[in-house]
Amino acid sequence: MRTENQIKSKINELSMQKKKLQTRLAALEENSPERASLLNQDARLDDMITMLEWVLFEPSGSYHM
Repeated sequence: MRTENQIKSKINELSMQKKKLQTRLAALEENSPERASLLNQDARLDDMITMLEWVLFEPSGSYHM
């Protein structure tokens, strides 16, 4: 099990990667072949960040109502 600080550190690391990736995306032309790959990486980073945030800030309440 990871500590809260380790999770926060990983979120920060992934956020930095996402910013760099978005900078690269902004520099590419709309029809660039590299763009699709970078968009997939961006979506994957979003998913990883969301999962870590869920672990860090566990939702309250019940899933089934």
